[in-house]
Parts: sequence; structure tokens; C-alpha cells
Amino acid sequence: MPYYVYILASARNGTLYVGVTNDLSRRASEHREGMGAVFVRRYGVTKLVYAEPHNDIRDAIAQEKRIKKWRRAWKLDLIERMNPEWRDLYDDLNR
Repeated sequence: MPYYVYILASARNGTLYVGVTNDLSRRASEHREGMGAVFVRRYGVTKLVYAEPHNDIRDAIAQEKRIKKWRRAWKLDLIERMNPEWRDLYDDLNR
């Protein structure tokens, strides 16, 4: 079962949220519906802009913790390299 480290954004270069899940589609949907993290609801962080799969939950959690400690510029660079248009990747999950 894949595990995902993901980043949500309120808008391009907006507020960011880093999380980890074993069901990216379900978790992104929960965030969109206002369920889950209070931070996400408070700041409108619902746009899925980055997702990184891992085979082992320990690796995913370790990567999530690393990214959370990164400077904002590094997070923005990570998103830009994978998703330069800042598309909402949630739209691709349910196709």
C-alpha cells in the first residue's frame, strides 16, 4: 500500500500545509470538506499541489517531518519542480 507525503496550498505561493496519508484521494477530499486539521480550515488550505509516494510508512513520516522543518523557499521550490503551474492535483486523483 503506498503512503503519500503531500502539500496543500491556499493559492499559488500561499499558505502551505504538509501531511502524510495512506489514501491521498480520501484525505484531500476530507481537507476540502473542512474535516481534519484546524489549520487547514482556518487558512483555506485545500489545493493539493504536491504528492510524493512511499512504500513504507516510516519513510513517509520521516520525509513529512523533514519537509515540515524546511525553509518556506525550499518547499516552494519542491512544488515548482513537480508542479510548476500549481495545478490542483486533486482533479487527477478521481479520473
